[in-house]
Amino acid sequence: MNDSTTKSEVQRMECPASKDPAVRLFILAAMLLGFSIYAIYDHYIMGKYPYPEPYALNPYLNYLFNHYIPYVLIPPGLVALVLGVVFLRRVLVADEQGIGYKGKTRIAWNDIESLDTSRISKGLLYLCYSDGQKKMTLDSWKLKNFRDLVLFIEKRLPGKTSHE
Repeated sequence: MNDSTTKSEVQRMECPASKDPAVRLFILAAMLLGFSIYAIYDHYIMGKYPYPEPYALNPYLNYLFNHYIPYVLIPPGLVALVLGVVFLRRVLVADEQGIGYKGKTRIAWNDIESLDTSRISKGLLYLCYSDGQKKMTLDSWKLKNFRDLVLFIEKRLPGKTSHE
């Protein structure tokens, strides 16, 4: 191969999202929406739980539960579904200008004051910027190519590592 650049001289790094957090959100959304659909079918279509006679506590609670559970579970189910899609679409980009997610404002390498590597064994790296007031969290569970990203960042920020 006559490639003049080697793997160690990467100029741009993209880290797509890991699928694990999104899959968990999709499972949660499926459970919430599935139970809601079952309650709608059972109550509204099959008519199993009509409004009960007065002073019948258990049938009244069954009616309330099956009547209102879709109103309670559908919104969080939709939120979990949307968050799962958002998590899958996120891509972290690190290049010569800085680091950040596609479509968002990037942090310039000069603005990063330190790297907090105190929890790197857990797969967490914190980029401290804006006079130490803000931290960008990089999580190995949420990002693919995390080790390569850490090496890329360490090459861009020599001597800024701290163990806070």
